[in-house]
Amino acid sequence: MRLDRALPWLIGTLFALVPLYPAFITLTGVTVPGVSLVSRDATIALLTCGALIDAALFAALVRAPRERMPTLLPLAAWLAAALVAAAFGFSPAAGLIFLGIYALSLVWHAAVLRFYRHTPAYEPVQWMIALSCAAASAAALVMAALKRPAELYAIAHGRAVGTFVLPGELAGYLIVVLPFLFALWRQSESRALRAACATALLVGLAAFVLTFSRAGWIGLAAAAACYAIWNGRIRRRYAPLIVAAGVIAVLALFNVRHNPAENFTRLSIWQAALSMIRRFPLTGVGPFDFARIYPLVRVPGGDAQAFHAHDVVLTMFAETGVLGVAALAWVWWRFAAELRLRLRSADPRSAALALALAAGLAGTWVQGLIDTVSVVIFGLWLPAMALTLAIAGTPAQERA
Repeated sequence: MRLDRALPWLIGTLFALVPLYPAFITLTGVTVPGVSLVSRDATIALLTCGALIDAALFAALVRAPRERMPTLLPLAAWLAAALVAAAFGFSPAAGLIFLGIYALSLVWHAAVLRFYRHTPAYEPVQWMIALSCAAASAAALVMAALKRPAELYAIAHGRAVGTFVLPGELAGYLIVVLPFLFALWRQSESRALRAACATALLVGLAAFVLTFSRAGWIGLAAAAACYAIWNGRIRRRYAPLIVAAGVIAVLALFNVRHNPAENFTRLSIWQAALSMIRRFPLTGVGPFDFARIYPLVRVPGGDAQAFHAHDVVLTMFAETGVLGVAALAWVWWRFAAELRLRLRSADPRSAALALALAAGLAGTWVQGLIDTVSVVIFGLWLPAMALTLAIAGTPAQERA
């Protein structure tokens, strides 16, 4: 019984810690492409804490009566494809820390899907998401305003970063969280929670703008447009205006806080990624081996260093081959099909919250077309998918 009462807080804690997850890159062998404010010892403690929470969630899953988990098999297949790619890649040990984190996220996904409605875990999880977003965004704003730490301010050219390693990571996190908080602000019956959501929205939007992430801006515009389209006929007319506003903002401030401008660097990186795919189409070069192989296939005049392909599909294809891309497609197809099934019988409030999260996830895909954000893939996709399905509820045929 004690574990059952603790489940909402354990799940909520994992969501609250997401802004610290980018520090995990410091545990790998790659050069950090930014500044991590979390020390190595603190990062190890954070990973240990997450593993202990996952162990408790796994114990609860083993004890609980079994329920259908439609996304679990595709997600396991994606992990298996990554492990096969690692075994046949250039450095089997490279990226094992992230594959381990993916496995932990798989348990997190299952726990959210199984316990969110049954515990219930509504308010603790919602509160911790709102407070974490407000704190992470406020920290990013304060650091940018004070120009401290100086190294972080210099390498990010004054853009908002906070506890994230790169501005694009903060933007990717907010693309998922802000639409959910907006829907929660409108739908929640708790005045205190609505106030917390409103605060997080205001601070989060300010931090999001100051990331000056062009891919992020377009991603959030796409998320807002999807939310408008999916939430009624009247709002659909605003979708083109939202996308147009995002495009205008990007064009008007295209090179602000970008030094060097990076206008054409992605073209050469995409060419290098395609070169890897042509050479290793089945299993790729191995998870997180892109940076290791890139100098060998770099086109003349291209960037001297690249940590990923700046496109989520190209990155997955280059590192895990056609097996990994096929597994990734299966995951998202199964998620979309299950969400559509659940929304048919969802109440309006639950449908609005679920669609807000789904819109945020769609926005990360738009951002992912020109950027690869590891914290989104490993720290947000899996739990956010589960939270979306859990909020939408159980399909009608399973209730009968």
